[in-house]
Amino acid sequence: MLRLCLLAVCFLRIYAAGAAVLRDFQVAQPATVPHDAKQCTIKVLQRDFAFSFGSAEVVELTPPIDCGPLGSWAAITLNLTVTSNGTQFDRLAHFTFQNVEIWRTSTPEPTRGDGIIWTYIKDVSQYMPLFAKPGTFIFQLDNLIQPGLDGIYSTTVHATFYASSNRHPAAKKADLIIPLSTLANNTGNEASVPPSFSRNVTLPTNTLQVYAELFASGNGQEEFWYFNAANAFLPSLPAGTTFGQGPFREVRLLIDGKLAGVVLPYPVVFTGGFIPSFWRPITSYGAMDLPTYFVDVTPFVPLLVDGNPHQFTIDVVSAEADHTILQNWYVSGLLQVITDSSPEPTSGNITVYDAPLFAQATNTGTVRNGSVDITVTASHKLHVEASILSGSGKSIHAVWTQELSYSNHQTYTENATVQVLRQTATGRTYATHNGVPSVADVFSYPLNVDFAYLAQDQRNWTTRIDHSYERAVLPNPLIVGSTIKERQITDGFYQLATGGNFGNGTSNNTFAYADIAGNTYAREVNAALNIITLDREGGSLARTGPTGESGSIFQVPLDSVYGAVRLPGGQNL
Repeated sequence: MLRLCLLAVCFLRIYAAGAAVLRDFQVAQPATVPHDAKQCTIKVLQRDFAFSFGSAEVVELTPPIDCGPLGSWAAITLNLTVTSNGTQFDRLAHFTFQNVEIWRTSTPEPTRGDGIIWTYIKDVSQYMPLFAKPGTFIFQLDNLIQPGLDGIYSTTVHATFYASSNRHPAAKKADLIIPLSTLANNTGNEASVPPSFSRNVTLPTNTLQVYAELFASGNGQEEFWYFNAANAFLPSLPAGTTFGQGPFREVRLLIDGKLAGVVLPYPVVFTGGFIPSFWRPITSYGAMDLPTYFVDVTPFVPLLVDGNPHQFTIDVVSAEADHTILQNWYVSGLLQVITDSSPEPTSGNITVYDAPLFAQATNTGTVRNGSVDITVTASHKLHVEASILSGSGKSIHAVWTQELSYSNHQTYTENATVQVLRQTATGRTYATHNGVPSVADVFSYPLNVDFAYLAQDQRNWTTRIDHSYERAVLPNPLIVGSTIKERQITDGFYQLATGGNFGNGTSNNTFAYADIAGNTYAREVNAALNIITLDREGGSLARTGPTGESGSIFQVPLDSVYGAVRLPGGQNL
């Protein structure tokens, strides 16, 4: 009787107060920009993305001149603000400027009623050469409106340019940025693989250093790639449990067919994944700002400065015997190029090249009494060295090494209604020029998932996810190196129901950031039933004033309706 009375009070207070707009966010450090510098802000675009498949927003962006000469700024940021109301899948989105992808993001799933809002500020200072002249800016957000999916993403994008000064010097920048993209002029410039994506690139003959940045994210049958089963064991699982080609994925950059660098991607879980209520209001890490990956291409400069086009290829491979994957991954990239002060051609040669095309991998497992147990391991090592001499007499001894390790253990029991995943991906990437670090990337991406259907009809389930992003990275000498340690633990329940799916969940997050420039930021933030229950932050980048208070559980209806959920095996529910 007491419990019924408390529930009655709850619902009375809900209807009296009404639901508030839900403010979604990804835990991340604030942009490290000079807030006391002169700022020039322009509106880049504004649009309601409804039925927008194949219809990106394409605008001409003209940088302002009131904050100094073009390309002289201390920093540049993009501000993305979106509101939505209704039911909708999460959607992937791409920012492209001058045919270069500069930011990949995705949308939180909206709620019906007062809806949701989110803002993310992205530091794009590293792309300064692109903003030094007017150009075509493309924002691709493919959305779909149909019965049961009526959420429209109302989007505004602003760009802010921070004037440089003696106190705030102009940001370091490359002499040239070259896209590794489709070069489309009416949509985002990412490519879908498989098959591989290639583009011929001709570098200046006086090129001295080259640094690549890669974008890659799984989609469709590859969204839950870490839950795909090794082909040898797929027939032992009930149909529809998951896809094949195994869980190992490696993103590769090749130059004229030679392996130049590899990536073990971070497993971003989008906001429709497993239990949508996990990710309200705190999205999974990387959902609003997908991580990118870096390769020092400088050791290949002796091959690239002959004035001829060279083929740059991006692909994604598995640990299966044929190394193929399913459909599909979206990939793109760019090259930051530094040229010599002399127009005379660069010379040199590659002195060491030890780069196997594929990782060494093993697939093992057992099938016993209805239980399927699968383990996939892989490792990959690269070592490349080159001697480079510029026209002005500069000499570089470039060394590029990578050592990556991967393990994925999956257990399926009770006719695959109980699924357990334990995955680790670690690595050390290191490059030096004359002994000075140019690129460094030391990472650990542990992912643990416990998933269980509560009945054979598979209409309700529980999930617990414990995943971390630990990464110390120096992308290249033009970008400040940083260290991020982030951990997110979610736990919840989901039920498919006529008239509206129901879910609940908790999310506990700890985040720490520090960079070589001395900036620091830390945040501990938890949520339950859509409400922030704890929010504490500190460090030099922390906001001033109150940083958040525990919210009342009465602010959001307990019977919030959730629309779109996705599970491994291609189940869109």
